[in-house]
Amino acid sequence: MTAQIHVPSLLSRAGAVSALTLAAVGGTMLAPGAVSEAQAAPAYAGKALNVAASKKGAPYKYGAVGPSRFDCSGLTLYSYKKAGKTLPRTAQQQYNKTRHISASSRQKGDLVFFHRGSNVYHVGIYAGNNKIWHSPKSGSVVKLDKIWSKSVWYGRVR
Repeated sequence: MTAQIHVPSLLSRAGAVSALTLAAVGGTMLAPGAVSEAQAAPAYAGKALNVAASKKGAPYKYGAVGPSRFDCSGLTLYSYKKAGKTLPRTAQQQYNKTRHISASSRQKGDLVFFHRGSNVYHVGIYAGNNKIWHSPKSGSVVKLDKIWSKSVWYGRVR
């Protein structure tokens, strides 16, 4: 949870001008020592990422949720389950359940959703450096790939 203090509660004689300026532009201030939302990747996200990476080479199988075969959402479901979090079964359902974040806020372990229009058709786990761990398609295996499309959304598992 991010510790944010809304500006009106900060007003004092000494800080009134800077706080009012910030309020005028619609900002918030972080409490000293607080972590911003962009930096707040949960520990379980890193564990899920490591689980997915440990499945490198596992064959794709439609509808499979592990432990030795996976489809795309089966890999994310399995990885997060091992990290102590529950996800729904399909990529679209997983997107609907995550907290949507911007590309600039993405962290290792966040989910990457590929979409056409409003329909999500694929999901992977962000590994950093514009790469994901995923189970791509029939005849392939769990692997690390570059994100190949600009039609992606990001979600953070809660």
